[in-house]
Amino acid sequence: MRRRVGAATAAALGCALVLGGCGGHDDGGGGGGKKDRPVSTAGEGSTQRPVPAGKGSKVDDDFNGDGARDLVLDDLVHRGHGDDAGIGIVYGGKDGLVPGARQLLSAHANGARTKGELPAAFESEASCDLDEDGFTDLIVSTDPPYDGQGPPPVPLQILFGSPKGLTGKAVKLRVPAQARFGNDWPDQPVCGDFDGDGADDLVLHASGARLTFLRGPFKRTGAPRAAGKPVTGPGNNLASGRATDVDDDGYDDVLVRKAADASGTAVSALVLGGPKGPGATGVLFPAGNDVAFGRFGRGKGMDAAIASPKGVALRYEVPGTPRGSLEAKDMAVDAGDLDGDGLSELVLSGGGSGSGGGAGEVRVLRGRTAGFDANASAVIAPSAKDTAKGTTQVLQVADFDGDKRADLVVRTYSGGSEGNGGSRDTVAVHRGLAGGDLVARKSQLTFSTEEFLALSDG
Repeated sequence: MRRRVGAATAAALGCALVLGGCGGHDDGGGGGGKKDRPVSTAGEGSTQRPVPAGKGSKVDDDFNGDGARDLVLDDLVHRGHGDDAGIGIVYGGKDGLVPGARQLLSAHANGARTKGELPAAFESEASCDLDEDGFTDLIVSTDPPYDGQGPPPVPLQILFGSPKGLTGKAVKLRVPAQARFGNDWPDQPVCGDFDGDGADDLVLHASGARLTFLRGPFKRTGAPRAAGKPVTGPGNNLASGRATDVDDDGYDDVLVRKAADASGTAVSALVLGGPKGPGATGVLFPAGNDVAFGRFGRGKGMDAAIASPKGVALRYEVPGTPRGSLEAKDMAVDAGDLDGDGLSELVLSGGGSGSGGGAGEVRVLRGRTAGFDANASAVIAPSAKDTAKGTTQVLQVADFDGDKRADLVVRTYSGGSEGNGGSRDTVAVHRGLAGGDLVARKSQLTFSTEEFLALSDG
């Protein structure tokens, strides 16, 4: 049964605009200009280019320091390369991502050994400039050998950025003994400036409702500047997502969640940063399967959108009260300022029946002073031959071309599901627009993660 929604929301869902798929035909919303034409089509490949050399920048996810944002890709489409094909990096340029300027990071080529063994798993977890050299660094998760006796080893390793990007061997993240608690794996890293000193820190999951706080900057040996006793937080907290200064006090805050139940939902909480790092609990959120923060209205601080099997509940001005919900069953939530007006749009993806759109569609709600505009756009829809639930996912909502408007990066699987080595995929970048549909109807570029196979070390 479809849940009843308010008149404004019903109008929003009723005027949805659907695109025919990644890089589909241009029906007028994207301008159809030269910049909007796909530069690479999935499966055709793109010419390998060198990684541009940079001198350092303050741009997020800029591993080569050239001032352009880069994209990290896990779960690369692969065949015959084991369970983990590695991590793909697509480097950016002045006009956005350049699929040809790519690197493949693997455990064999880039992993650090533990007791003489290379890791089998090698997956990206978080990114920030840990050593303050102007080049973003990547924290990866591995699987070091463990005999089950005593505290497990730290599974996290750091690949430091450089003018050539992410190259060379990783170093192991060092977690001092006094910063650990219990026998859980020290994992789930989140980057942020939690103590407001201008340097990037790390928060990790510890055990028994504890968080490990590692103060930056970090040394090239993987050691933090300082680390104290674990911080007590609400619940069995698993740190989640990117840190955000939700309450506008100059200190980043971190979202923590309990382990999800069988339905994939879990209660979560916001742990607030401060001069001594994260500590106080800011707000407890109801159970859901995803949480996104954004400036959806003009209130002080940021707002939260909590996705759940029953819909998306909106909480304005954290730690305020719920302000209604959208009928968007089982959808993931993301946020970003796609039109450059200072307010965040809410991006809904991955919904099934009852979500207000077809399976796999991605929809956008425009941020407005009093909440959301009664205007929704379903900006991506899987092709007719691939309508399985969950085949389209939002990878990132961020500004890749430097025009001060976030872009929408989505990945669509065909011929199989995520992680299926026999499947194919398309990564598409849709530019944010100052008006109209919020994002270009036609993708700026498309490519496939299969293109990383040519870089495999075998």
